[in-house]
Amino acid sequence: MPCADEGAAARSFDLAIDAGFVLPVRPAHTVLTGHTVLVRDGLIAAIAPTDDTLDLEVRERVRLPGHLVMPGLVNLHTHAAMALMRGLSDDLPLMRWLQEHIWPAESKFVSDAFVEAGTRLACAEMLRAGTTCFNDMYFFPESAARAVLQAGMRASLGMIAIEFPTAYATDAQDYLARGIATRDALRGEPLLSFCFAPHAPYTVSDDTFRRIRTYAQQLDTPIHVHLHETLQEIADSEAAFGMRPIERLDRLGLIGAETIAVHAVHLDDRDIETLARRGAHVAHCPSSNLKLASGFAPVARLLAAGVNVGLGTDGAASNNRLDLFTELRLASLLAKAVAGSAEALPAFDAIEMATLGGARALGLDSRIGSLEPGKAADIIALDFTALELQPCYEPMSHVAYVAGREQVTDAWVAGRHLLQDRHLATLDAEALAADASAWKALIAARSSGG
Repeated sequence: MPCADEGAAARSFDLAIDAGFVLPVRPAHTVLTGHTVLVRDGLIAAIAPTDDTLDLEVRERVRLPGHLVMPGLVNLHTHAAMALMRGLSDDLPLMRWLQEHIWPAESKFVSDAFVEAGTRLACAEMLRAGTTCFNDMYFFPESAARAVLQAGMRASLGMIAIEFPTAYATDAQDYLARGIATRDALRGEPLLSFCFAPHAPYTVSDDTFRRIRTYAQQLDTPIHVHLHETLQEIADSEAAFGMRPIERLDRLGLIGAETIAVHAVHLDDRDIETLARRGAHVAHCPSSNLKLASGFAPVARLLAAGVNVGLGTDGAASNNRLDLFTELRLASLLAKAVAGSAEALPAFDAIEMATLGGARALGLDSRIGSLEPGKAADIIALDFTALELQPCYEPMSHVAYVAGREQVTDAWVAGRHLLQDRHLATLDAEALAADASAWKALIAARSSGG
């Protein structure tokens, strides 16, 4: 029988969020009206009718009767530091964009300071848009980690691998060694996890892929790779290797339950069957695919085959927003058009992709992605009183098709209030803007030969 102190502790909470609606994602297709999310020690302790919580001992009660509360969004693919390259080069196909503009700019400017500043800017944008966790692929992950921890967000940081030298590393083995060293140094940070991030089949050799496969198995770590983004990538692979990239990586042992295939736009039936059979995941980035004219991912076919799909923004240099609500809406609309069916990717399924789907791909679904007792209190609140959201017949429909980042008012990660009534609590917005302006002046001057 519990003692009196234990009974009191069971009725004591750090935080109570009273909401007009709670969309927990699990149970599926559920919206709770007039409920409260109770938080203790950074974890969700319970979700209960608000009237049943009023006599509980709560250190802080946040009353949001006109809001919808849901899990924080999970951005399954981005290059956060490239926020400093937003709009640097637009309206070009992928390889011209990379080879003529992005890679030259990176060779001039990417550094420890650039990555920390760019990631900090990206964290601010993502928090204000309801993203509480992101999966990153970029250089200097230790610098990105400093920005993430300052913001208080959750992130999976990529241990990047590429064959050519940069300011970060000299060759593929050096990239991997540095990434693993960063992972080892930061393993104790509860908000950080890591994944191997070989850039793409056209920039990574078979030997490097084999090495990554071995490391990933030893360390039980996801593998995050651009895959089947363009038709040219596939044609080049067939010319060089006699097979499509997915087949090549599958033969190398790189397609498995730990694999996150980014973009996965151009897939035939055999590609989809391979991804499904191996239990791989897909990071769908609809805005980037549209802006770079890469094509339309067959999302409905992937889901029908049992492939887990999450949503990503890609980097701000190719999107140009880090806004998962835009991706959520686009994903649903494009899936319907591609499938020729208005029933493809309905509202709840799109919401699940933006939350639990991304968490599942990162191996974090036991901790985040839904509002369930025992999971981390990674929570966002959307203002449903806005005129643009009136009337509201079905809250899930509004999340998928009406609400946007402008409705996000609050965000918590592990119970910590990072966005409070649209104001950043851990980051200085004015300082971020000044820092971005300074980097813009430097990049613009050097890019123009100044």
